[in-house]
Amino acid sequence: MHVVQPFRVTAAAATALLSLTLTVAPAQATMSPGHGNKGIGLAFLGRFSTGSVGTGASEITSYDPATRQVFVVNAQAGTVDVLDIRDPRRPRRVTSLAAPGANSVAVGKGLVAVAQQAESKTGQGRVTLFQARSGKKLREFRVGALPDMVTFTEDGRRLVVANEGEPASYCAGAVDDPEGSVSVIDVARGTVRTAGFRAFNGQAGKLRAAGVRLSGPEATVARDLEPEYVTVAGDTAWVTLQENNAVAIVDLDRAEVERIVPLGLKDFGEVGVDASDKDGKIDIRPRPGVKGMYMPDGVANFRSRGQTYLVTANEGDGREWDCHADEVRVKELTLSAGAFAGAAELKKDTELGRLTVAADSPKDASGAYTELYAFGGRSISVRSATGALVWDSGDELERLIARELPEEFNADNEENDSFDSRSDNKGPEPEGVTVGEVRGRTYAFAGLERVSGVVAYDVTDPRRPALAGYLSTRDFAGSLEQGTAGDVGPEGVLFVPAEDSPTRRPLLIVGNEVSGTTAVYEVR
Repeated sequence: MHVVQPFRVTAAAATALLSLTLTVAPAQATMSPGHGNKGIGLAFLGRFSTGSVGTGASEITSYDPATRQVFVVNAQAGTVDVLDIRDPRRPRRVTSLAAPGANSVAVGKGLVAVAQQAESKTGQGRVTLFQARSGKKLREFRVGALPDMVTFTEDGRRLVVANEGEPASYCAGAVDDPEGSVSVIDVARGTVRTAGFRAFNGQAGKLRAAGVRLSGPEATVARDLEPEYVTVAGDTAWVTLQENNAVAIVDLDRAEVERIVPLGLKDFGEVGVDASDKDGKIDIRPRPGVKGMYMPDGVANFRSRGQTYLVTANEGDGREWDCHADEVRVKELTLSAGAFAGAAELKKDTELGRLTVAADSPKDASGAYTELYAFGGRSISVRSATGALVWDSGDELERLIARELPEEFNADNEENDSFDSRSDNKGPEPEGVTVGEVRGRTYAFAGLERVSGVVAYDVTDPRRPALAGYLSTRDFAGSLEQGTAGDVGPEGVLFVPAEDSPTRRPLLIVGNEVSGTTAVYEVR
């Protein structure tokens, strides 16, 4: 695969930038052209720091162009922080909206919608509307359990809410597992309709055969499906079902799930993956018999030649609850000798032994594993509106980090000096994704949750995306605990088009969950 030379900020440069955070923008870094791309760059402008590290104090972001304000979910404080970015080099908090249990925020037509889980996350959640300019609370809507993401339709008439319905317990006699659902709110009428999955309860066998992962013990389909993230175009919503490795397609006019689309498997026998955190080196190579469940978190959509396409960030996610866990290391398994040559060697920590895979990966009649399903694709994908795979970045993200941050390859977001520590489990872990147009071309921007930073792809031709660059303002020489490590753990990634930007150039606004910072970058 052709790789465009990326842009980056090195650890040394990031250290210098930290001291200049609120006073001056660092020099622009520019990407080399590819596939007709004239090149874009990202310049760090400024950041707001909550001062709280590792508490989810800066997560999902949304933007109101009329007031030049960014709304940031601060889960630690139970608020939505309101940041003034009229001068994006000096973001400042002007107020906060009381929003206990906030998980997501969206702005549309002068309104701010906040998705809030109940005190007991398996209880009924709510979406609260505020006026963007004044912060005045307007009304509340009751929705499903654990509303994890909310978004406006483009016309601002509707809100679409992914109610994850995550369990609290799978213990016998104490099962607490609500149904997942998608709520459709008519803002003007004040009505809420919920698209549930009960109609699929009799189709568990058919769904499994098609590739939808249903793994909760004794759960119905409706309880097992866990909506994660939403993207909307017209009267259709696409909702990622992360743990199920699937996408639900929802008709918003009828508030009904049209179909559930399995996303398939990625063959790591054909593309490379670094599978060990105990070999002390970068080792990206094909691993026959290992496949990745894409399991996307974030999803966005764009148009190309009259067609709608989806972009997914293939993070991966397992289940680990009271009385049930579906993650296991390969060294704990019996591998089929017929499927895996040299099984004993493969189970060493320096080979596949440390790799985290699904306990429900395929087995033969004797109980020996014939394939190993890893969590996540370690990639960005483009899919058609029907969910069919159009393109995947393969092993390009891991190779990018190996080249740009060789001493911090597959590092964790919970500590510096953690070289290779995530190779056994999801790698760089792409999570949030957004799309935007720059000088007539379409780009996808994704946050890499573990190693941190933002990767950009030119997706103008959805069948031939080109790597457009990578920028990290994490300082690996700093201290996470003391808040001197820059921007760590990107959660929400937001694109602001030039016409809405205070600089008249496109912006990226990134909420960093671990560092508790909101970073503003200019796209040039």
